[in-house]
Amino acid sequence: MLLLGVLAAQAEGAASVAGAAYFGGPATTVDKLLFADDTLSTLGTGLSENRDQSAAYSNTGVAGYFAGGGIGVSNANKYTFPSETRSTLTGVLSIGRVGLAGFANYGTAGYAGGGYDGTRRTTVDKLAFPGDTSSTLASGLSSARSSPGGMADKDVAGYIGGGNTPANTTTVDKWAFTADTRTTLGTGLSNAKNNLAGMSNNAVAGYLGGGNNAGTFYDTVDKFAFPSDTRSTLGTGLSAVRFALSAAAKTNVAGYFAGGLTTGSAAVSTVDKFAFPSETRTTLGAGISSARSSLSGMANEG
Repeated sequence: MLLLGVLAAQAEGAASVAGAAYFGGPATTVDKLLFADDTLSTLGTGLSENRDQSAAYSNTGVAGYFAGGGIGVSNANKYTFPSETRSTLTGVLSIGRVGLAGFANYGTAGYAGGGYDGTRRTTVDKLAFPGDTSSTLASGLSSARSSPGGMADKDVAGYIGGGNTPANTTTVDKWAFTADTRTTLGTGLSNAKNNLAGMSNNAVAGYLGGGNNAGTFYDTVDKFAFPSDTRSTLGTGLSAVRFALSAAAKTNVAGYFAGGLTTGSAAVSTVDKFAFPSETRTTLGAGISSARSSLSGMANEG
């Protein structure tokens, strides 16, 4: 009976950390990180083309998406869960562009905001789930910018912070679900920067980490508490300054920042893990499959 009780407890614990994070680009590689044990592998089927700072988001339990990531690239790769089979959706973005931010309201829609196609954009495109129908929000970003970071609080709001305007900005814009109305937070990032990454612990807080401002690189992770949107900065940031990184999270378990460029613009494979709710940071012994930057992250929370 004791053994059966132990096995049942182990099974329950494993179920609580189902799902995985996916880090894709800028080439075709997509790495998968299992939340259950932090092991990393590489999908047999990668992206259909090189994607540089695509907008990554997911309809958790159903499918994950990498949208855009190149000038003139308006399609998206869709990975159906749990098989991870890939298909390509056309016309997902109204403007094919690079340097986007993504966020999602699970079960409802994914969003791709900002970016660059020769011109910095305010555009926010929306992909409605489960039919994968595309539209463009009436209210885009408050300023045209490339390479911001994105995050969301499920069922409540999505956020896009920072970016290059061409001056870097501290601005964080917020879109309330379900009306998609935009406001701008009174308190933005602690530093003006671009090439940062965002992830969320739903119903608790969102995090925007790393970034670059005119050659100054950051290890800073800013935290925005939900629903107040008050900002604090974590006492322990990334394990090294870096930008052009990616992020993904499992609610109530942990958030991860992967890859990027560090001092001397050297690409890294590092994956930093922030455990929830303590926000203590560890660095995984094995990183993503190759040192690279300008990748994007999304999660299937299971």
